[in-house]
Amino acid sequence: MKKDVLYIVVPCYNEQEVLPATTGSIVELLKKLVATDMVAEESRLLYVNDGSTDATWQLIEQHTQAHHEVCGVKLAGNVGHQNALLAGMETACEKADIIVTVDADLQDDISVIGQMIEKYQQGCDIVYGVRRERKSDTWFKRNTALAFYKLMRGLGVKSVYNHADYRLMSRRAVKQLLCYRERNLFLRGIVPLVGYKSDTVYYDRNPRLAGESKYPLGKMLGFAVDGITSFSIKPVRMVFTLGILFTLIALGILIYVLVAYFSGRTVSGWSSLILSIWFVGGCVLVGLGIVGEYIGKIYIEVKDRPRYNIEQKILQ
Repeated sequence: MKKDVLYIVVPCYNEQEVLPATTGSIVELLKKLVATDMVAEESRLLYVNDGSTDATWQLIEQHTQAHHEVCGVKLAGNVGHQNALLAGMETACEKADIIVTVDADLQDDISVIGQMIEKYQQGCDIVYGVRRERKSDTWFKRNTALAFYKLMRGLGVKSVYNHADYRLMSRRAVKQLLCYRERNLFLRGIVPLVGYKSDTVYYDRNPRLAGESKYPLGKMLGFAVDGITSFSIKPVRMVFTLGILFTLIALGILIYVLVAYFSGRTVSGWSSLILSIWFVGGCVLVGLGIVGEYIGKIYIEVKDRPRYNIEQKILQ
């Protein structure tokens, strides 16, 4: 019986501190999976260098020479985590039957990859790695993440709670994913749209081995905005609804002013008028900002530029 070839895709951006430990852990896992006949000997660890400015690519080259299980892809520039993931999956899809994506810091527990493979062997094309809890997160990060997932569900976006980008996908699932051509990538929302049979595997998140998080607050907020505006038009509808509401309020104020005028009562004070102008003006600017976000997305999509350019490959 032919064994399945597994590729573990790891995007890297300035990860020189963690690469030695990450390589050792994943290579050891691959050897264990091969020894237990879960995957074929041709299974590989595929690093994707996302325009790192440190020694990440040099280390990847060294690891490919020291371990036949390690491969590398060097992107021509920094294109972002989501695009780097897609570049790795597209490259791996040429040889792999199963593709697992995981971050270089290995905070996602790779010991459950064996369970993912078992789910795949039972007929699942997609297996999501899901965190059991968020006790290790700060209060702010834990609650903002919870609010984000609830907001996404409220906007009608399919997403898996407490799942990031740690998942297993079959070759046919990846090929179907590559048919989604949008440039504003939010893979956590796109992958569930593939629609094949899926399941989940739960794990506890580990502390970061070394280095710094590549998703500070600013990037997390930008990522959240991309996720919302790429999958739902409800914010625009909310702006339209607010416009109708304010129009009705304005009509009510007009009726009040007319009644006051004909009854001989004067309307005192200008502060309330100024406050109203500022309030409505602020709402208009917020609305324009939301609409502008969607127009910006359209602008990026219609240019149809390549999502990434591969400068160099080391495959073995």
